[in-house]
Amino acid sequence: MNQRHDTWKNTRKTVKFRRLGWSCLLAVGLSGGLMVDLWPWEIPAVQAQTVPASVRQAYTLLNRGLVNDAIAAFQRAIRSYPQSIEAKLGLAIAYRRAGQDANAFQAYGRVLEQDPNNRLALKTLGFLGGYRAEWQDQGIIALTTLLNLEPNDLEARGQRALLLGYRGRFAESLADYQIVLQNNPTPDVILGAAQIYTYTGNAQQGLELFNRYRASGKTITGNAAVAYARALRETGNPAQAIAILQAQLQSSRELDDTAIQARSELSQAYLANQQPAEALAVLDPLRGRPEAALPLARALNELGSKANAPTLTQEAAALYRQELQRQTNPTPTLVQEVADVLSGIPAEQPYALQLYRQLTQQQPNNQILALKQLALESQLGVISRAELRQRLQTVLQPLPSNPVELQQLAQALSAVEPEPELFPVYQTLLQAGVNAPFLNFRIAQLLIQQNNLPAARSALAAYANTSAGAQDRASELLLAEIERREGNLEASAQRYQAILASNPSDRDIINNALQGLASVRQTQGRTDESLAIYNQLVALNPQNLEIQLGRAALAYQAQRISLAEAEAVLNTWLQTRPPTDTPPELVTLVGVLPPDPRREPLYNALLQLDPNNSALQLRSIQVIAARSPAQARAIAAQLVARNPNNPSAYQLQGQVAQALGDLDQASDAYQRLLQIQPNNVEALSALGGVRFQQRRFGAAEQLYSQVLAFNPTDVGAQRSLAELMAAQGMPLTALQQLEQLQVQQATTGTPDSSLSRRVQQIKEDLLRQRGFQPPWERY
Repeated sequence: MNQRHDTWKNTRKTVKFRRLGWSCLLAVGLSGGLMVDLWPWEIPAVQAQTVPASVRQAYTLLNRGLVNDAIAAFQRAIRSYPQSIEAKLGLAIAYRRAGQDANAFQAYGRVLEQDPNNRLALKTLGFLGGYRAEWQDQGIIALTTLLNLEPNDLEARGQRALLLGYRGRFAESLADYQIVLQNNPTPDVILGAAQIYTYTGNAQQGLELFNRYRASGKTITGNAAVAYARALRETGNPAQAIAILQAQLQSSRELDDTAIQARSELSQAYLANQQPAEALAVLDPLRGRPEAALPLARALNELGSKANAPTLTQEAAALYRQELQRQTNPTPTLVQEVADVLSGIPAEQPYALQLYRQLTQQQPNNQILALKQLALESQLGVISRAELRQRLQTVLQPLPSNPVELQQLAQALSAVEPEPELFPVYQTLLQAGVNAPFLNFRIAQLLIQQNNLPAARSALAAYANTSAGAQDRASELLLAEIERREGNLEASAQRYQAILASNPSDRDIINNALQGLASVRQTQGRTDESLAIYNQLVALNPQNLEIQLGRAALAYQAQRISLAEAEAVLNTWLQTRPPTDTPPELVTLVGVLPPDPRREPLYNALLQLDPNNSALQLRSIQVIAARSPAQARAIAAQLVARNPNNPSAYQLQGQVAQALGDLDQASDAYQRLLQIQPNNVEALSALGGVRFQQRRFGAAEQLYSQVLAFNPTDVGAQRSLAELMAAQGMPLTALQQLEQLQVQQATTGTPDSSLSRRVQQIKEDLLRQRGFQPPWERY
């Protein structure tokens, strides 16, 4: 039995949660032309006779530009007329024009205490809310009140969209922008929308809006330029992003908030432009500065993840932890960002899970958070696959109706390892037009499991046609797996070798490519080469018990380690990992080890997770057969009855019958399988083995020849043909064929010691038949 290799596993690093990075931007606001000297609606009150003379005089000073004198005059007027709304409004306007934003914010608040629906105060307070993070929530409340009064005020709606974006309430933000953008918005609103769309993962839409803003004749500067550079980088133009950010830094005389953001983004642009040294160097001025901790952490995490530099990701994790400790009451947006980042760092995943659980307790109806928590719990082995499937059904019902929430859910779902039940969900999300290209990759994985290889190729092509998919080497892994399943083994091997030759920085890509190549070499009968690849894997990942499970399965099948040694590896896993942690390598090792009644509970537990695994079904039935052959036959027959068109059911029935010595039933099962799949190489080989046991040598030879017609390098079939010659009293022919196979393996550099032992045994038998004692037995 060839070791099962799941190329689609361990893709969790391919897909990372979006690091939105809003927390630092909240304190400074996005550039959008809001810092104007006079807002259009901020017009001094009409000099009505009902307004006290002192208030009118204060407005006169304000109109003449004598702002400080006006402030003093309004203050005196308020002392004389404490209920004068005109005086309070005038003072708020004067404070604002004097640049005393904090005083202005408080003054407008006092206006609203007296007149909660004052439109001027509501709108101005909403725009002031963009100046400081701590004012944003009040700004949103004020603008919401105003929009209830004047729902067609697009300027106010655009500002509320911006503030909602600052607070991480992206679904509400984009809902507002969708209304505003359809109604000839001002350039400033377009600029704000461009930034929000970019930072919420829709860089293409963001770039279109940036270009629309530039078409109005305006220049993008400040934090908007940082967002513009990100949109360029994420749409495949890092060189232009670098130019914009360098110009931005040259115009900054000090390391202010904008310069900090620019350096963080420039680092990622350098990395995307294949300039890792520059990417790291540009961050040096940010080190040791508390106000730069988050931008530095984001950049270091991206560098460490993409360049496979654990020291950088660990430094990023430390910065994130420090920032959470520094803030007495961190916002949910920041906590989620930290959880998203730390969930991609193995050593930090338990802490990330704590953060997700904290967030889901605070927001029990948040489907996206629930999905992220589930993905990490499954990855850590905290929950079983059965529980994962059950909880997924709850979390995903119903799917959100809001397009933005649907988009976020699709991105979160991309991080969950694919389950068959998710297939219709993936299709529904893609049909809804979400921007989550990796869902095509997930569909391809499931189609490969179903052995629907043409459809899997189509799904991969759809993924490769996206900017993210075009750069993702994981697609090559799946294509190599497809070629392996199609029987094109050497093409599959060459694709794996090409992946490795490209020197990928992602450790998961390297590991999966090596495992895939080892699987192909094993299928080709190049066992020693396959084992050497696994030794390389173990050396690269000495603490990875999953890889040790895979190596043990291969080494035991190749008779390189004893049963006791293989079982020791299995027992180490079972003693150190939770029962819910059941990687494919565990299933493979359990399936290749001989049946053992002590492992029957393990067979049953694994079959609950993977009920169609033929190797596990066989081991379970073999254990049952030891105490009740009739029951074993009945179970195999039931599987066939339930799945009359499933080749695996007949394969299993044939294996059980063959193990019980019922060659007639085994023959019947394999023949029925071949009626469904005439070119099934495993079934042809198995039926050839039955004919061999029945001493129907001619029929066996014909079947093995068919196998070689499909795969001329199949070592198992070649050896079986040689053994047929030996069994028919033609040892010289058998010897010639085995020696030819030895030469073939020597040419490829993969000699098989078991083959050498068999050649020696035939030679010994020949000498004894002729009355000679082999020379190596004389001493």
